[in-house]
Amino acid sequence: MLYDLTCPYPAAKVPTIVRTDVHMKSGHTDYTGLVYDVTIHSMDDSSYIDFPGHIVQTDDGMRADNAPAELFFRIPCTVIRLARIDHSGGVSAAELEEALGGIPQTPTLMINALGNLDPDEIEFRSVWLDDSAVDWIVSSGIRILVSDIYESMDIRGIFVKFFSNGICTVCEPRGMGRLKKSRNLLTISFPRIATLTQVPCQILVEEED
Repeated sequence: MLYDLTCPYPAAKVPTIVRTDVHMKSGHTDYTGLVYDVTIHSMDDSSYIDFPGHIVQTDDGMRADNAPAELFFRIPCTVIRLARIDHSGGVSAAELEEALGGIPQTPTLMINALGNLDPDEIEFRSVWLDDSAVDWIVSSGIRILVSDIYESMDIRGIFVKFFSNGICTVCEPRGMGRLKKSRNLLTISFPRIATLTQVPCQILVEEED
């Protein structure tokens, strides 16, 4: 079973698009092709991936155009499922470990803290990863984290900790509550645009038999 957890662009935030019609005609064919100039924002409008260089102080040189494709294609992934509700506060390391029944043994981790809720269905940052959870995630040795929660309103600097330890973060997933298994294969795909350390992405999960 393949799940697409990508957040679609909201109607109110569709990228700025300039369409050009290109008429192609020869003795063999006659058609009109469409070409687009698109202006997008690298975060918040859809799902996106942060490389460590998203923060200047943790830049490791990885960019959207030089990130090795094999690091993001069909990578074994562990899913931790909780059922937190709006304004339920910090998620701790103990809570994550109890829900999983141990420590992640895969290079990637997905945290579905909100159950069947999506991130935009709770008040912004009213559920978050506390300091113990961040330390637990870092110590597990993962290199990609997909989560429906991250920072708190007082901004604890959790992304600095993740990026300093070479962990890429994937934000704004949708429909994580549909996943049934705690082990699957994860693919993160994104356009190979030079210089970008944050870029919209697609999140695909293949549940293993």
